[in-house]
Amino acid sequence: MNTVEFLNVTKRRKDFAIEDLNLTIPQGYVTGFIGPNGSGKTTTIQMMMNILQVDEGDIKLFGTSHKDHKVKQKIGFVYDELFMYEDFTVNNMKSFIAPLYNTWNEELFQKYVQKFDLPLRKKIKKLSKGMKMKVSLLFALAHEPEFIVMDEPTSGLDPLFRRELLDILQEMMLKENQTIFLSTHITTDLDRIADHIIFIHKGKILFQKSMDDVKENYYVIKGRLDIIDMDTKELFIGVDETDVGFTALFEGDPTIFEPFGNDIVIEKATLEDIMFYMTRKENSNYGSPITEGTTIN
Repeated sequence: MNTVEFLNVTKRRKDFAIEDLNLTIPQGYVTGFIGPNGSGKTTTIQMMMNILQVDEGDIKLFGTSHKDHKVKQKIGFVYDELFMYEDFTVNNMKSFIAPLYNTWNEELFQKYVQKFDLPLRKKIKKLSKGMKMKVSLLFALAHEPEFIVMDEPTSGLDPLFRRELLDILQEMMLKENQTIFLSTHITTDLDRIADHIIFIHKGKILFQKSMDDVKENYYVIKGRLDIIDMDTKELFIGVDETDVGFTALFEGDPTIFEPFGNDIVIEKATLEDIMFYMTRKENSNYGSPITEGTTIN
């Protein structure tokens, strides 16, 4: 079952367009949403949250329209900027936000206040970026949402709190059947916790895959420049060439490179590798996935 479904969604903006977008966010998993800056990640999230109106197509949340107000009760939204009254304290904000949710859990709220070591009577404008992110996360979690949407939640945060945040998300997934949608440019965070990956580039989905598929099928291949020619380039998804050799992304069975022996180095690809080389491929229009049974002579 899917928590979210985008069905042929189009949104045209002044200098950018998302056209015929189809994606699904499976229920009960962490789905990572990646892509270079300007690829359409935030626009996609704003359409899903009904902040931006779609021009064409449909978006379903929990099987119903994303415009249904009752659906918002099930969503916790964490944005990279804190949309709260800066002159309010955390207690002031709770008085404003808690009545909006039928599922508000005061015990859970107090638990996260202690866990995050948040000052309840300090004005939000006087908090650090990390503390503001904790406040945003606090209010997103305290009403026990079934679906948590996070847009660049770790951007600009120190490594210690980033790690703490990821630990919290992992803990939530172990205890509850919640769905988390995490948009980030820090792909190492997703290497650790994501179950599924959606990669968007220039308003188009390049792939939607499970993390298991990514780990099993994508490799970085390194070798001498004389190995690369127009034919061998077709084996790869994006190639980076220097004076001393090449590095490229490969999708498929890496045993086809066995004839090259020690002249080729094969490494597991990270999400950062995949994003880098797929973007190069889209910009240069060469490279294609290997089909089963292909060999190199």
